[in-house]
Amino acid sequence: LAGIRTAFARSGGVLADRHAEDLGVLAARELLCRTGVDPDRLDGVVTGNVGQSARAANISRVIALRAGIPDHVPAVTVHRNCASGFEAVTTCAQEIRTGRGRLYLAIGCESMSNYPLELNDEARALMMRLGKARSLAARLAALASFRPAMLRPVVTLLKGLRDPVVGLNMGETAELLAREWDISREEQDAFARESHRKALEGRDRLREETFDVVTQKGVLRDDDGVRTEEKLTRLESLRPVFARAHGSVTAGNSSQITDGAVALLVGTEEMEGTFGLNPLGELVGHAYVGCDPARMGLGPVHAIHALFEDRHPPLEEIDLFEINEAFAAQVLACLRAMENEQWCRDHLGRNQPLGTLPRERLNVNGGAVALGHPVGASGARLVLTALMELRRRRGKTALVSLCVGGGQGGALLLQAP
Repeated sequence: LAGIRTAFARSGGVLADRHAEDLGVLAARELLCRTGVDPDRLDGVVTGNVGQSARAANISRVIALRAGIPDHVPAVTVHRNCASGFEAVTTCAQEIRTGRGRLYLAIGCESMSNYPLELNDEARALMMRLGKARSLAARLAALASFRPAMLRPVVTLLKGLRDPVVGLNMGETAELLAREWDISREEQDAFARESHRKALEGRDRLREETFDVVTQKGVLRDDDGVRTEEKLTRLESLRPVFARAHGSVTAGNSSQITDGAVALLVGTEEMEGTFGLNPLGELVGHAYVGCDPARMGLGPVHAIHALFEDRHPPLEEIDLFEINEAFAAQVLACLRAMENEQWCRDHLGRNQPLGTLPRERLNVNGGAVALGHPVGASGARLVLTALMELRRRRGKTALVSLCVGGGQGGALLLQAP
């Protein structure tokens, strides 16, 4: 029915003093104020968030109460890694379709700046010994085991970006796809440049979906990770991050670690009339699938296949496509896999390829390489961006998709009113 988001800010930047729940509250309040919807009419709040902190257990409930939503409105937090923003939207849709409610607030939020540092195992064991010590001698004995290495913290952001099953971090999975699909460094950098240029050209359009956030460092009005033409000339000089000797994935052709929040009002057509809203669109269908965790970047291809089941995806009839740009190599691998008859036969069981996705309709206002990827918020941002652009173009349908760490994919089919 409506949506709004903060502009996205680079990790450690202007939004670093706001925790995820703070960002979620900002987006929720702004949406409710702009629409004039009485929060008492909400049937629930669903929030997608990945790096949930103990300071805000069930972050959705914390956001709801702090945003002024009455305490009788329930709230739940959902987590599907990078698809958590999708999950918030589809959970609301499922609640509506089963008759449990008619109006929901779907939120996606993430403060990657505030992922905590943890004690390492040795330090944690020392703290437990100290906690159990009942005498001075026992405390001194425990303290005698202290070693300086115990002060080395565990960076949970980096830990969370490594798949615990296959042992690869997300950048390494992108390197794997770049090798298997023969995607060069030049292709990846060219894709990254195009993402930034689209975002620069679409800045005024993107402002239609954002609101200004006042920070200690000034007003955040635009996604601040978008590079100017001058900075884009430096892409080629960046060194590979994940395979330093022979790799091709750099900080410049990867999504940015970012903070931000999105709020969407999801409801029935009846609610549209009740509040006099001009709805953005309808969720026609969605699919979540599992895939090889080492090749998690191909999740969108698996999900698009599952979304259309036995039908051939009418790619030529779809007005807009959004594939979250976790890595340039990952999106390029998806495009090649969709066109590859042998791969589609072997991995999807299809007799023909999914088809060629029209590049001129893909991520038309830039993607996560330029705008950033606050993991819990990205799925909701894709939905909002696609629906807003459909309205501007007077288009009919949009297909949004993303890959998910751990080996999953999600895809949503959206339709304009």
